[in-house]
Amino acid sequence: MYSISCLHRSLQYNNSSFLNKQLKILLNYFVGPIIFIWLCYSIYQQLVEQKDLKQSWQTILNTFESADQWRVYAVAALMMLNWGLEAKKWQLLMRPIQSLTYRRAFRAVFSGQALALGTPNRVGEYVGRVVYMEDGNRLRALSLSAVGSVAQLLVTFFLGLLSMCYVYFLLDNNPALSHPLSMLWLKGLLAIIFSSTILLFLFYYNLAWITKVFEKIPFIAKYSYLIQKLETLHSKELNNIIVLSFIRYSVYVLQYLLLYQFFGINVIWWQIICLTSVQLLIMTLVPSIALAEVGIRGKVSITLFSLLSANSLGIIATAASVWLINLIVPALAGSLMILGLRIVRK
Repeated sequence: MYSISCLHRSLQYNNSSFLNKQLKILLNYFVGPIIFIWLCYSIYQQLVEQKDLKQSWQTILNTFESADQWRVYAVAALMMLNWGLEAKKWQLLMRPIQSLTYRRAFRAVFSGQALALGTPNRVGEYVGRVVYMEDGNRLRALSLSAVGSVAQLLVTFFLGLLSMCYVYFLLDNNPALSHPLSMLWLKGLLAIIFSSTILLFLFYYNLAWITKVFEKIPFIAKYSYLIQKLETLHSKELNNIIVLSFIRYSVYVLQYLLLYQFFGINVIWWQIICLTSVQLLIMTLVPSIALAEVGIRGKVSITLFSLLSANSLGIIATAASVWLINLIVPALAGSLMILGLRIVRK
């Protein structure tokens, strides 16, 4: 009887192992293509529903006949630099838990971009990245990824705050441009952004201390392994991440500058930089889905740049171009990368 029982358990185990193995094969070889098809369909649906996209696209095609077309090629090249910097930043952040090649980090960033498009505030970006981590490291990677987002947010808030001071000065010295309520709104927003920037700065450079405090909370203590590696990020590593975030931000602003000039927005270059910084700050504050951002970008851009330019079509074309080059193209590339991705290993 004992032998029969053992044999029965052995058969159950073997059958279970066989089924698990088959399930893993199905997941590895079918999930990637299914996600790819879904992403492509989702991107296509959103593209055809954009109201101003057709007009903006025609404007883009017409301007390619001008002598300034090099600016568009430069913006496309800067897109690769932009995401390349993000990949380097993510590679450095993952170092405490797993050594990643730059190529793998780059693929992870693009795959994350693909999954980010259809999710609120791009939360799917984290999912797309962590599947490139080894089993056991994926949940721990989330907290380290969040550090990179906080660094980028800190740079956006700080430079956006400085630029908002210029917009406030511009409106204050040109009463015809604004309504009294807009000045009150700006004052309140400046105070909120200033306070938020200070809090972000203190939070970012005290991660190790904050992590130790959280680990003492009973409810969080049993999950402390998810955030323990934050204690290994000291000033040197945090400064490196901030520098990369600042360079990436500068690349992004330069893309806008080149495209605004390309589409005939006759505004002084430093004014374009200031207004773009405010635009990026507002886009950060407004909850959205990346696929629907082109409409929001266009609205925010017109609201800001109409203070200095009447070229609404050029403003919309710039917003649509940045959206296509920086979000849609990387998302399509990331969708292709997901095709060959093995999600389940163990």
